Amino acid sequence: MKITIPLSALFLLLSTTIFSQTIADLKLKPKEIPKSYFLSDGQICVTNQACNFYTDITTYSNIIGVVKSKEIQSFKSKADSGSIMYIEFENRFKGDKFLQGLLWGKDGQPTDEHPEEYLAKGKFLIIWSFHPDSTIKEKSEAKIDAILQ
Repeated sequence: MKITIPLSALFLLLSTTIFSQTIADLKLKPKEIPKSYFLSDGQICVTNQACNFYTDITTYSNIIGVVKSKEIQSFKSKADSGSIMYIEFENRFKGDKFLQGLLWGKDGQPTDEHPEEYLAKGKFLIIWSFHPDSTIKEKSEAKIDAILQ
């Protein structure tokens, strides 16, 4: 019985770390943006599917879960442009198969034509709409992986 209490406390502590994060913690701060990039207004998606999903996300709430908040960061450089979509759910994101089909169709994974990638972890869903060799996408992925381990 004594072992259960410390294990429960440890589990609570570890799960609180993921669930206490906010979208603001996940977004790239000005000092984290590579010098060749600048912030841009609006949505810049490689394909329409990602931006349409972000814009109309409440339409899919019965499939993916109830959205608590969402924000987008769009970037441009001479050689690259795209958006990072941050979505926080009331509970866990539950639409992996649906999102894979929506973004990539029957391929079920990113392709040259549909290069978007996403990460679903706990109550967060992050979608990167960039080409595979994007420097800013790599920077964002590394930051988010470190925060949402």
